[in-house]
Amino acid sequence: MRRRELIAGLWGAAVAWPIAARAQQPVMPIVGFLNAGSTETSANVVAAFRKGLSEAGYVEGRNVAIEYRFGNNNSAQLPEMAADLVRRKVAVIATPSSVLAGLAAKAVTSTIPIVFSTGADPVQSGLVESLNRPGGNVTGVTTVGAELGAKRLGLLHALLPSATRFAMLANPIYPVNALLIGDLRTAASIISRQIEVVTAGTNRDIDAAFAIMVQQRLDALVVPPDQFFISRRVQFATLAVRHAVPVIYPVRDFVEVGGLMSYGSNIADQHRQVGLYVGRILKGEKPADLPVMQPTKFEFVINLTTARVLDINVPTTLLAQADEVIE
Repeated sequence: MRRRELIAGLWGAAVAWPIAARAQQPVMPIVGFLNAGSTETSANVVAAFRKGLSEAGYVEGRNVAIEYRFGNNNSAQLPEMAADLVRRKVAVIATPSSVLAGLAAKAVTSTIPIVFSTGADPVQSGLVESLNRPGGNVTGVTTVGAELGAKRLGLLHALLPSATRFAMLANPIYPVNALLIGDLRTAASIISRQIEVVTAGTNRDIDAAFAIMVQQRLDALVVPPDQFFISRRVQFATLAVRHAVPVIYPVRDFVEVGGLMSYGSNIADQHRQVGLYVGRILKGEKPADLPVMQPTKFEFVINLTTARVLDINVPTTLLAQADEVIE
């Protein structure tokens, strides 16, 4: 009898042990990734985000799962995608490269942490209360892209000192258009130049915008840091060469595919920082305690090959200022 009881006890322990072990295994956290672009145009964003996550100790498929949602440049889909991530009870929502995605996520949850990166002013766009003390459930990284319009105009003016009429491209749904336009017009008036605003919210609009610039004989173009524009960087570079329009862009990604010039922060590093912040939050830190990160360095990149195609002689003073010259 004692032998049977002993065997039964051992058998029960053998069965119970793996069940208990499984119960003790930590549940893999799920991170929601909400982006306004597409999988094809956002590959670099995803790679940089994953790099930041790994530096924080989280590797996708090993100790963290990621639910991806891409708006495919249709911002109307973002609110429902954000709501779906909330229904799936993700631990954190990351919204790199899109102020609209960040605002969509903030509108559907006040409890799930949100980590953004954006070129728009996070305070003026309504993402956070302040940079040092974000408050609530939202924090992230600002690329300070929107505030650099005057600097970009100055670089275009240095490249084309005889140009008098410049254009700025504006996406109608970009939240800080009024600020961007006002800053550029102020900067243009200081150097006695004009700024014309051309709008574009679709691929066809971008084609039409270049046709309008040629028709109105506008001398050069400033492109702001809008995620939709960044996703169409190859289209921009192609049209600019086709129509012989000098353009300065907000990030180097444009110049790497044939754009003329760019001035802005290192956007890949900003996406990496989003991944780092997500990792810190997964480890227990609160978004309200994490100040919005700001870039400390900006890079000026020139594509000299494109300049030659456009028959533009880049002054040696500009070449000396450049952080990188692509031959």
